[in-house]
Amino acid sequence: DGRQAFTQTNNQRQRYVTKDGKCRVNLGHIEDKARFLSDIFTTIMDLKYRWFLFVFMMCYIVTWLFFGGIYFLDAWLRDDVNHVGDPEWKSCIENVDSFLSALLFSVESQRTIGYGTRMVTSNCTEGVFLLMMQSIVGSMIDALMVGCMFVKISRPKKRAETLIFSKYCVISYRDEKLCLMFRIGDLRDSHMVDAKIRAKLIKSRQTKEGEFLPLEQSEINLGYDTGDDRLFLVEPQIISHPINEISPFWDMSAECLKGEQFEIIVILEGIVEATGMTCQAKTSYIEDEILWGHRFEPCMTLEKGAFRVDYTSFNKTFEVHLPAISAKEMYELSEMERNDRSTLSLYWDNMAHTCASAAENEKQREDQTRTGIHNIVEEGSM
Repeated sequence: DGRQAFTQTNNQRQRYVTKDGKCRVNLGHIEDKARFLSDIFTTIMDLKYRWFLFVFMMCYIVTWLFFGGIYFLDAWLRDDVNHVGDPEWKSCIENVDSFLSALLFSVESQRTIGYGTRMVTSNCTEGVFLLMMQSIVGSMIDALMVGCMFVKISRPKKRAETLIFSKYCVISYRDEKLCLMFRIGDLRDSHMVDAKIRAKLIKSRQTKEGEFLPLEQSEINLGYDTGDDRLFLVEPQIISHPINEISPFWDMSAECLKGEQFEIIVILEGIVEATGMTCQAKTSYIEDEILWGHRFEPCMTLEKGAFRVDYTSFNKTFEVHLPAISAKEMYELSEMERNDRSTLSLYWDNMAHTCASAAENEKQREDQTRTGIHNIVEEGSM
């Protein structure tokens, strides 16, 4: 049943990751939700802005109401509310005659406003301790909320919106190798530090034992072993994946490519130069977004002593001649041609050797004939 449900979802061509980098995976039926409270800071950071601002305001409002209620309760128990303005009454909190006035005193104390009409006197010890406690709690809330607000605003998610990927992948020859290529670019003048690129292939398959593996992830080599995955992203760059024996596209032809169902996830990571935080940008390509036999148009020119990038050509491609067979079949054909050339070369070498041997034998016979005739002539003259 689970496999049928997945197949039905997959037939609707649901993306694993959208083009703008959002993961389409919903987590449900989480029983132990108390784990989220153990990491309250990350939980607050993951909230949407409207809920984050709601939590931000409620932290202050709740503490104001809580301590305002305690101040009013203390003033009511000491009967200070009935002796406001009495010079002979030794009140704990002056000029508090209602809950609203106690709330104002709570706000003034926590925000260090101090209008001067309401204050805690030395006539009661609990009032001093309450004021000290509210000051400490208010400082903790300020540190937490201001820190959360700063991190929330400076999070590098928005920086990823200025990192762009080409709309399509292309497949063509590069340096006599069949390669899968896509283009990336940075729209900002402040560049990414230590930028790295990697890619994953998301594809369902069935094992030899009959086990169905939905959304299996496999690595796509983008030059990890040679260091080509580390980028100096100043201008748009074309990232290539050589389709060789270890590539998942080794057996795929142009027709087979359109019939498959898979998704290529591209992940670009780097450090934001302005904040020092790690930024991650993602995109995906499905089988319909891979162009067989195409190349990207150049988008960089030299003008007035500087290089100029024209982003209007960023997604443009042009068609090139490429057989619609797989890389494996191309390799086998090239091996057959190489073997045929080797066989033909060996044949001509043998023919040339045979001809050379025959010519040498003929020359030896002629020399022997001349020598015999010369000996006969010498014997006749004697």
